[in-house]
Amino acid sequence: MAKPVSIQVWNPNGKYRVISTKPMPGTRWINLLIEQDCRVEICTEKKTILSVDDIIALIGNKCDGVIGQLTEDWGDTLFAALSRAGGKAFSNMAVGYNNVDVNAANKHGVAVGNTPGVLTETTAELAASLSLAAARRIVEADEFMRAGLYDGWLPHLFVGNLLKGQTVGVIGAGRIGSAYARMMVEGFKMNLIYYDLYQSTRLEKFVTAYGDFLKSNGEQPVYWKRASSMEEVLREADVISLHPVLDKTTYHLINKNSLATMKKEAILVNCSRGPVVDEVALVEHLKQNPMFRVGLDVFEDEPFMKPGLAEMKNAVVVPHIASASKWTREGMATLAALNVLGKIKGYPIWSDPNRVEPFLNENSPPPAACPSIVNAKALGLPVSKL
Repeated sequence: MAKPVSIQVWNPNGKYRVISTKPMPGTRWINLLIEQDCRVEICTEKKTILSVDDIIALIGNKCDGVIGQLTEDWGDTLFAALSRAGGKAFSNMAVGYNNVDVNAANKHGVAVGNTPGVLTETTAELAASLSLAAARRIVEADEFMRAGLYDGWLPHLFVGNLLKGQTVGVIGAGRIGSAYARMMVEGFKMNLIYYDLYQSTRLEKFVTAYGDFLKSNGEQPVYWKRASSMEEVLREADVISLHPVLDKTTYHLINKNSLATMKKEAILVNCSRGPVVDEVALVEHLKQNPMFRVGLDVFEDEPFMKPGLAEMKNAVVVPHIASASKWTREGMATLAALNVLGKIKGYPIWSDPNRVEPFLNENSPPPAACPSIVNAKALGLPVSKL
């Protein structure tokens, strides 16, 4: 029998019992649940990652829905426990759901929610930040200053890469990849080469229009190119940012061979999924190519890094914080809560999970719909006409 897990309770007499496996930013998500007669229990256990047994203890004998995290193992065991407790709804506070066995959820009749549409600009901003930090060696220079090693200006001190006029490469030109590309093109006047299975017409039009604007003002225009292969991007780009989905075709997309294709002084950025990069091969490449630099927000075996990566001065590493802006994280909490609440109340599914503004407008009640349920079709759930 699992030992009790410490919790904080809101609205103890509420009709519906909703569990959050972690405290989440903001209070709007709590208030929205309370207003609909939910008893909200927030796990306050001092553990970064809850075990399956911990979550089973939280679920107990009666639970209508759970808001969980990307770090938790939501498979048959947990969905069976939630179903036995009368629960019909689970939502990740994340856009990704690699931690969820959706087939197991379908088997037990549990709706699985996620939170797309609120991370685009925030994630793109961090990718741009990592690009700049790596290019200008900001982390190395910061450590140098804090160690008291600076004793005067030198011509060769922390010389990095100029971005203006260089080529930014994007692999995966969806919402986040396109937002990142626009930032780099407009912010640093970089040319663009991208690879995607689908043509990004809006992105192409943006770069063309910006290039025309620069030319009309007597400046060097920028250009775009849609690559016919990923290898073409790797060969030609000075900065490469990864934005693919993670599946069997993109696992270790960046490996020993693809790293060897890149320029010796290239910059690689990954804010997508850790296993897209073969981290062992990356560490070896960083050792052999000191002018090659990388910026990583995600890792192959999170929360761990492969041996040697932490010692690499030409690597900028941050702990999965691409979505960590106040607006985005509070929005994610709200969307996750509304996914669970909507299923409890029998609401239909919102027709466009990427159009989330109506749910995040604090000056009006959210629509009577679940923002995003990934297995709605499998469960035969109706779609909202709002």
